[in-house]
Amino acid sequence: MLNIGVLVSGGGTNLQAIIDRIEDGYLKDCRIAIVVSSKQSAYALERAKKHNLPAVCIPRKEYSSLDDYDSAIIQCFETHKVELVVMAGFLTILGQKFSDKYKNRILNVHPALIPSFCGKGYYGLTPHIKALEYGVKVTGATVHFVELEADAGPIVLQKAIEIREDDTPETLQKRVMEECEHKILPEAIKLFSENKLVIEGRRVRILS
Repeated sequence: MLNIGVLVSGGGTNLQAIIDRIEDGYLKDCRIAIVVSSKQSAYALERAKKHNLPAVCIPRKEYSSLDDYDSAIIQCFETHKVELVVMAGFLTILGQKFSDKYKNRILNVHPALIPSFCGKGYYGLTPHIKALEYGVKVTGATVHFVELEADAGPIVLQKAIEIREDDTPETLQKRVMEECEHKILPEAIKLFSENKLVIEGRRVRILS
């Protein structure tokens, strides 16, 4: 059984997608061991509570340094025997200590086709606003392994959708979440749990 630690900051729709796929048996050898939010107001904490999942808020502002914040989350994850970290809309920066501790064991989902519309500051509606401004015909989501630089780790999965003429940032965000993020994040977790992901430099090979 793979113990997953989920990091959240907002509504938790990707957390819900993981919960749903565990409950329907798709992620049969996985369990959410702990949900950690950077914000007490995050609705993701309510989602965890509804499904009887352990959940805690660890705010960055309570720690004087990034190193101390890393240590607090690491301690929490070690207590719950976390083996895979999933960033599901986590908007707080983590540091070198955390990155090193869980190297090649942190997955993040990003609402764009990396390397487009990614990096520092590209969260929330921003990737969708920029995609529409640029006039690209397709966008989507990417699941990647996390490294210290934002959105720079090896790519595991990507899924694309066409941009419609009448799309707004809000409608595009909703479709990318529902048609891309909520599908490829559980799929990437499943592949990890089955030891089917092999990192070779910048490339991730998926074993059959």
